Amino acid sequence: MQLSVVILAAGRGKRMNSDLPKVLQPLAGRPLVQHVIRTAAALEPAALYVVYGYGGAQVQAALSHVAASPTAQPNIAQPSIAQPSIEWVLQADQLGTGHAVMQAMSLIPDEHTVLVLYGDVPLIRPPSLQKLVAAAAEGALAVLTVNLEDAAGYGRIVRNADGEIRAIVEHRDANPEELQIRELNTGIMAAPAHRLREWLLGLGSNNSAREYYLTDAVALAVQAGDRVVGFSAASPTEVMGVNDKIQLARVESAYRREKAGELMLAGATLADPNRIDIRGEVEVGRDVFIDVNAVLIGTVRLAKGVKVGPNCIIIDSEIGAGTEIHANSMIDRALIEENCRIGPFARVRPNSVLHHDVHIGNFVEIKASDIGPDSKANHLTYIGDARVGSGVNVGAGTVTCNYDGQNKWPTLIEDGAFIGSGSMLVAPVRIGADATIGAGSTITQSTPDGELTLTRAKQISVATWNRAPKLDENEKAAAVEAAIKKPTS
Repeated sequence: MQLSVVILAAGRGKRMNSDLPKVLQPLAGRPLVQHVIRTAAALEPAALYVVYGYGGAQVQAALSHVAASPTAQPNIAQPSIAQPSIEWVLQADQLGTGHAVMQAMSLIPDEHTVLVLYGDVPLIRPPSLQKLVAAAAEGALAVLTVNLEDAAGYGRIVRNADGEIRAIVEHRDANPEELQIRELNTGIMAAPAHRLREWLLGLGSNNSAREYYLTDAVALAVQAGDRVVGFSAASPTEVMGVNDKIQLARVESAYRREKAGELMLAGATLADPNRIDIRGEVEVGRDVFIDVNAVLIGTVRLAKGVKVGPNCIIIDSEIGAGTEIHANSMIDRALIEENCRIGPFARVRPNSVLHHDVHIGNFVEIKASDIGPDSKANHLTYIGDARVGSGVNVGAGTVTCNYDGQNKWPTLIEDGAFIGSGSMLVAPVRIGADATIGAGSTITQSTPDGELTLTRAKQISVATWNRAPKLDENEKAAAVEAAIKKPTS
């Protein structure tokens, strides 16, 4: 039986006190609803519907480029999964969860199974959902439940003496006896489409909120003699909802713990699992070490034996085996091969490739450059739009002057070159193989292979020169006024 997934994402989220719709609040750098979409896609549905309402244009724009793909697991090959496109369904008036699902049902064939998810419940995982879908495919109305001591705000699962589910009662409508129940409704359910359509048509709004509750479908199914089954969520964390910034922070914390656990199971050592921030899909090899306060964003691959120092940021990058990234360094959309040494306080910017055994030291910035094997730039250097060969040494304070105010120009440094400290390489320029550039040189023309090139003014000493005297504030003010005074015509 084919599966249709309906994700409810129409709510405003007043308690967020934000101009951003609730489902677009960020979790690990992505909108809440995007996490739900990625999980839903892992079930390989035939169709995926997002019911939107408040801030609809923002929601659609934010998800316009979302690739609905499953959440990756480190070191686990992902199967090839067809990516369903998002079908948008407008809920113009927010009249409850039952009303929201009604908007999508006209698009769903009778022979489908329907799974209802929520855009503000981002940590739900496929194994819990697969149980619901399997039961619904056999004709049951399947609901996901959770047992919590703090039941405030949750609907109660009401069972009869035989343990069969008879109804779900919302918190605000529950009587004192029902409020003592600790088996709670998560809102997530699955059902055969043709039966769900009938139950929805029977919903009423005779409740304190004057809304059409999806949960009332349970009582209607019972009255019709349909089978209703409940499955407990694997963990309360899976069904944590987000209604305010405090709950958002709790979900963020739970997400970090979950991802940190995945990395450790895959072979990584974390200096402190509570102090790592994972905002994407991270793959690690064996014996990776990650120190405190590392931030990993997007798709990050850390090969065997990589060491990441404290306070590092790595974005959409691949780091080769045995490479060490020292404290306070930033790697952004770059490829770094094996046994490199980066930092501390280094920045590798987008479209850069560092080949094996490269050393990039403190306060060095690399931008859109290819650095050959065994090359070094250990101090206070900028290399931009350059191709650097193998075995090159770039001295402290060297700058590839790649921008003339209008255009970016390349610098080519051939194999074995030695660039003396404080050199300015004014692009476009080529430094020859095994060439040496004398310290303090400004190079404006290409240099020959194997030779020393330097540009220096003649050094002189002026015996009659004296340092400027120290001035008081009035004298300094007068000097400034005289210096900037416009000449008279």
